[in-house]
Amino acid sequence: MAAFLLWLLLLVFCWPIALLALVLYPIIWLVLLPFRLVGITVGAVFAFLGALLMLPARVLRGRPV
Repeated sequence: MAAFLLWLLLLVFCWPIALLALVLYPIIWLVLLPFRLVGITVGAVFAFLGALLMLPARVLRGRPV
């Protein structure tokens, strides 16, 4: 909601920049999407490696978590 209100404020004061931002936002979102997916994948790999390294300790502990 705050982003929309800021955009409306920008529209009132400088409408060409507001319209340019409105047009370029989906394009920038599409360009950045692969980087977001790579970040999710790298985070999942690190979580998997952490769980794999902690597996012996969890098995030797012997009680449910």
